[in-house]
Amino acid sequence: PLPCLIQDMVSDNRTLVTEFIILGFPNAREVELLLFAAFFLMYVLTFTENVAIILVIGMDYRLHTPMYFFITNLSFLDIGYTTVTVPKMLANIAIQSQTISVTGCFTQLYIFFFLGSAECFLLTTMAYDRYLAICNPLHYTTIMDCRACLWLALGCWLGGFLAPALPTAFIFRLPFCGSNIINHFFCDSPPLLELSCQGVFEIEVINFVVGTTVLMSSFILTMISYIFILATILHIPTAEGRSKAFSTCASHLTIVTIFYGTTMFMYIRTKTIQTFDFNKIVSVFYSVVTPVLNPVIYSLRNNDIKQGMRKVILKQ
Repeated sequence: PLPCLIQDMVSDNRTLVTEFIILGFPNAREVELLLFAAFFLMYVLTFTENVAIILVIGMDYRLHTPMYFFITNLSFLDIGYTTVTVPKMLANIAIQSQTISVTGCFTQLYIFFFLGSAECFLLTTMAYDRYLAICNPLHYTTIMDCRACLWLALGCWLGGFLAPALPTAFIFRLPFCGSNIINHFFCDSPPLLELSCQGVFEIEVINFVVGTTVLMSSFILTMISYIFILATILHIPTAEGRSKAFSTCASHLTIVTIFYGTTMFMYIRTKTIQTFDFNKIVSVFYSVVTPVLNPVIYSLRNNDIKQGMRKVILKQ
């Protein structure tokens, strides 16, 4: 029971942690200004690029198709994904605002993994959309109608909302006493588990099972879609036809490779790797850099998006 736990802690001359200190990048103090400028620029670019994509798709009726509907959802996820971590990181660097309440820390942890899980499911849905478009084009519009798109998108958001609930709840119930310094630039589960004054093996197993289930199930389903896509493309008789078909999914495949490569390294493991500085670099890549690249890779190189932007700009 909680009262007994608190009493035991007091008797051991330990106090419960009421706030955490996010360490950030202590080994880069001499280049703080450069770090701030780089992260601020990437955040502004992420926000601007994705808002532009959302507005263009919303205003151009020619882009009201399943593929661009899912791209819009991806843009919303990328905006949220960076907003939940980068502003606090910028405050940490600029004004040394390193403290965060326990409630704020776990809220950040939950929202970050909620959006990350939703992105996993959305990337799988987008692969399924490309599978239908390439492998079953005659029935594509019948299968992927407005209702199907809405239900699939809702399923991605709901799945993302539910996936981190159990791990976050178990971590939230852990007693934190003694050191309150999180060796990271946001509230991530591995450094939080390091601060607990209670055994965390069971929670590490739960994190591993949930992370493996979310990442591997979505990744495997995505790869199955691409196996069928590749088989279909190889049977297209002309080189031009094969090139055109492959170009419709090349950008998505690039994003899938980057996203799953970094997240699997970070979260599919039973024991926390102690090289937190290296983990920070990997975390920066998938939580800050990838959302900047997604609009460029997926949309801004797309002729339909470019035409839509020109159309919107000329109307102003």
